[in-house]
Amino acid sequence: MDDTRRAVLDAVADGPVSGPALAARLGVSRAAVWKHVEALRESGFAIESDGDGYRLVETPDYGGPAIEFGLDAPFDVEYHDSLPSTNARARDLAAEGETDVVVLADEQTGGRGRLDRTWRSPPGGIWLSILCRPDLPPAHAPVLTLAAAVAVAETAREHGVDAGIKWPNDVLVGGEKLAGILTEMEGEADRVAWVVVGIGINVDPKGLPDGATGLCAHTEEIDRRTFVQHLLERFDDLRTDPEKALAAWREHALTLGRRVRVETGGGTVVGTACAVEFPGTLVVETGDGPVRVHAGDCEHLRPV
Repeated sequence: MDDTRRAVLDAVADGPVSGPALAARLGVSRAAVWKHVEALRESGFAIESDGDGYRLVETPDYGGPAIEFGLDAPFDVEYHDSLPSTNARARDLAAEGETDVVVLADEQTGGRGRLDRTWRSPPGGIWLSILCRPDLPPAHAPVLTLAAAVAVAETAREHGVDAGIKWPNDVLVGGEKLAGILTEMEGEADRVAWVVVGIGINVDPKGLPDGATGLCAHTEEIDRRTFVQHLLERFDDLRTDPEKALAAWREHALTLGRRVRVETGGGTVVGTACAVEFPGTLVVETGDGPVRVHAGDCEHLRPV
């Protein structure tokens, strides 16, 4: 949403405001005001007009303009009813030089998780990818994955869902997977060119595979618009403060203190997860001493 249209929307939300007054305030023609109002109506905003002027009476339930309206974070939102992959679309936008864009879809037809696993993304879920260009060296980029996991877990908890985080980025409720995060990046040795943080959150639990759950299995109702807004605001707050993100991750961690098996590129590590170090390294205490794992597939084990 461009700045003028956003200003028109803010004005009619505080309305009523007349067309001439709004045109004078924004320095545009009355015809331009009318075109912006019509475009907002086409986006689902119910805007009435009478002798007192324009006023906003209802906002759309979901979509890009709906999420941008009232969003306290510097993201533009590109919405699609359906996409093969929000991460793929975000990578295309990165190649075009874009930044601080959220690609949001009602469904994904080719969603993928870690290790190229299929991620079922039916209509009605929350499927989004955040494109940004952080001032970080590539070695520190994993902290953004942790920040995204914290943003999901804290937003879920705010909505009454008792979510926690399994290292590094799976959000669980009662041992079942609620959300997954897939981070991709491009950069050079000393700096990140761009990062895409893909987030998939199940909403409706019906039809999900064993071991998965949805938000609506744990709370009566979810307003997806509000949920996404709060998630993006939390992520925006954490992405510029890595130490805060790591501290919050530890607060919501389900893995620390647990016996784990971690499959890595170099083999299997089994022991007790005792710490997470910056930028997201898991420290596992094994019979041969502590082992630091930078990436891997973690499984929680039952106590011996």
